[in-house]
This record gives sequence, structure tokens and C-alpha cells, in this order.
Amino acid sequence: MLVATTLSGVLMYAVHKVAKEMPKSEYGVFMTLLQVLNMMTIPAMGLQLVFVQQTVAALSQGERRQLTGTVRGVVGIAFGIWLCIALAAFIFQNRLAAAYKIENPAAIWATVAMALIAVVNPVVMGLLQGKMNFLWLGIAAMLNGAGRLIAIGVIVLVLGGYAAGAMSGAVIGMGLAVGVAAWHTRDIWAGPSEPIQWRPWLTRVIPLTLGFGTATVMLSWDMIVVQRFFPKDLTGFYAAAGMIGRALVFLTAPLTAVMFPKVVQSAARSEKSNVMKQALGATALLGGAAALGCTLFPWLPLSIIYDRSFQGVAPLVPWFAWCMLPLTTANVLLNNLLAHRRFEAVPWLILVAVGYATTLWFLHDSFLRVVQLLGVFSSLFFGVCLFFTWRKPAMGPAVKKVND
Repeated sequence: MLVATTLSGVLMYAVHKVAKEMPKSEYGVFMTLLQVLNMMTIPAMGLQLVFVQQTVAALSQGERRQLTGTVRGVVGIAFGIWLCIALAAFIFQNRLAAAYKIENPAAIWATVAMALIAVVNPVVMGLLQGKMNFLWLGIAAMLNGAGRLIAIGVIVLVLGGYAAGAMSGAVIGMGLAVGVAAWHTRDIWAGPSEPIQWRPWLTRVIPLTLGFGTATVMLSWDMIVVQRFFPKDLTGFYAAAGMIGRALVFLTAPLTAVMFPKVVQSAARSEKSNVMKQALGATALLGGAAALGCTLFPWLPLSIIYDRSFQGVAPLVPWFAWCMLPLTTANVLLNNLLAHRRFEAVPWLILVAVGYATTLWFLHDSFLRVVQLLGVFSSLFFGVCLFFTWRKPAMGPAVKKVND
């Protein structure tokens, strides 16, 4: 997974070497729409982890049939949610285009199309991850990166497309990944099924959705605010620095992808495991080394992807790297908490995310201020995750009775 996701990350990184050939205003739109897509898929955010848990635990034939019924029911609901998103985009298309400086409305519809694939993606990826088929999970990640790079390369460099074309290329890349994952999990979703029990299922998915949704807000909100309030000819520069900072999170993503099902399995068997500590140590080491490298050579990651016109934003790169580091390590702790179904941290994380979104919406006088606020609230986010990680969980009534 580390090798596959690293290669996928390199391919995703190379996408920006192609995308930067667009005008800077269009590049800013492209980066913003990617973050908007992340926000649009928050309702589906907890699905992958729930399906990881349910797939790991589906040992009997009855449990397998329940899993199959759940997949079909959830995909149907996800499609309904997507229809609501598409309707909202149709109604507010002109207002969205004006507010976020989108010259070609086709970019909005490419994003809406990608949202459909994105709401199915966590279902099939969760099944594949729960089967611990990390080979094809890694291949799917690489296909996403390779398909996106090739498609965007053709659309932007050959056909002269801008943000709308680049988003269409992203649709192609993710579509390939979802297709591969669906094929290798067909033994689950194509088998005999039982009706889904919605109430107990929702009690599991809602806390996961809210928990991971807070991390998505922390990761994506700054670009949306910048595109909304800053001049369109400057947003591309911020997008370039932000892409370097966000790469820290994507660099360590494979560690949490492997960790989560292992933690679920250990918890289900009441076994002790050092997986979280190992993942946390590796994440801190990798993230810290990357942030240090960005501090010593802030021009280097920019020069690999962008031309010299982007070097003016180099002083922002170290700020971004260090301000993203708390969020990167917090993701490991958050995955561990949610894998153990310790949801008591979720309300506090929601409070941090809402505070961050509100503060940034009203306080954004410069790019540096935006990044600094990200660092402050990312540190708070990390502090909440750390507190609840090392805090001894309260015993339920049944446990207290046994102890008595």
C-alpha cells in the first residue's frame, strides 16, 4: 500500500505539472472544485470505514447476506443524495459560477458527474479494504492517478481544455479505480442478500461520517475561501502552495488505510496491537521530514511542478507544511478512535471544524493569515484527538456489572 499509494501520489502530483499550463485563474478554479468535491462527499465519508468494519466482521453466511443487502441499499440512497446535489447545481448554477469565478459552467457539471462516482467509491473501496485485498486496493489507487494524469494531459495539452476539461479527466481516473474495485468485490455485492436494518446501521455510520467530515473540512475549506474572496488572478498561486502542503496528508494516507482494518480486527478479537503506535510514529517521521525539507528548500517542490512564475509563493510553502503536520498526525489518531468506535471525541471535533470554518470566512486578509489560522485550528484538532486517544474510555453498564 505504501508503494502503490506513493506511486499514485506521484501521478497525482504530476497532474499539476500538466494543469499549471492552464491560465492561473483556471488552475485556481480547478483546485477549488477538487476541494468542493471533497466537501460534497462528506455525507458518504463514513461509508468506507463502516464497510471495512462490516466486511471484516462478516464471517457467517447470514452476515454476508446482510452485508450484500447493505451495499445495495446504501448505493440506492447515495444515488438519491447525488440527484439532490445535481438539482441544487442546476438551480444555483449561475450564482455558483459568479461567486467562484467559474467562466465555463461545464466545470460545475463535471464536478457533479464526479460526485456520482465519488459517492459509490467509498462503498466498493471499503469492501476491498475490509477484505484486506491491499494488492488491488493499491492498483485501484494507481489507476486513479494514472487515468487522471493521462486524461488531463490529453484534454489540457492536446485539446486545449481548462478547468472543465481537467475535472472531466479526474472523472475518468476515479471511474477506472471504482470499476476495478467493484469487479474485485462482486462476490459480495452480487450475491444473495437480506434487507438492511437501517437504525443500527445509521448509529454506526453517522458518527463516522461526522468524524471524518471534520477532517475533510480542515483539509479543504481554505481553498474554497480563497477562491471566494481573493482576486482570481492570485488564487492559482495559493493553490500551488496549498497543493504542496496537502501532499503531506496524501503521503501518509496508506498507513491509515492499512491500520484501520487491522485495528478493527484486533478490537473484535480483544487483542492488543501496536499498529496505531507504529502508524503514528511513521506518520510523524515522514511528515516531519517532509516539512523540514520544505523549510530548507521551499523552492524545490514548486520547481518540480511549476514554472518560475510560481516561485513568488515559495515563502508560504514552509508555513503550509508545518501547519498541515498536526492535521496529518491527527488523522492517524482519528482513524484509531473511530476504528474502536470511541465516538466521544466527535462533538469536540465538530466544534473545532465549525470554529475554523467560521473564523476563516470572516478573517482572511492575506494568504499568510489563512495558512496561520489553518495551523492554529489543526493544532486544536490534533489536541482533541490526542486527549481522547490517551484518555481511558468510560466503562459501560455491562462492564461495570461484571467488575462488581
